[in-house]
Amino acid sequence: MPAKKSAYNLSKLAQHIRKRRLALELSREELAESAKVNYNTIIKLESGANVNPTIGTLIGIAGVFKVKVEELIR
Repeated sequence: MPAKKSAYNLSKLAQHIRKRRLALELSREELAESAKVNYNTIIKLESGANVNPTIGTLIGIAGVFKVKVEELIR
């Protein structure tokens, strides 16, 4: 069952990233550029296809959203 919990957490992360991005009225391209990550990374994160985002990716995205990484992954 730990795999389900991980998938659930990832789904929450995907939803959280999308919600914050839209709240800031950013396109996926703008978020990727500002966070200094690949555009495809943003697509995969928001869709839940990226099952193992790097800490660098999370730090970049959290920086754009002006939150701590811990807040982003909660």
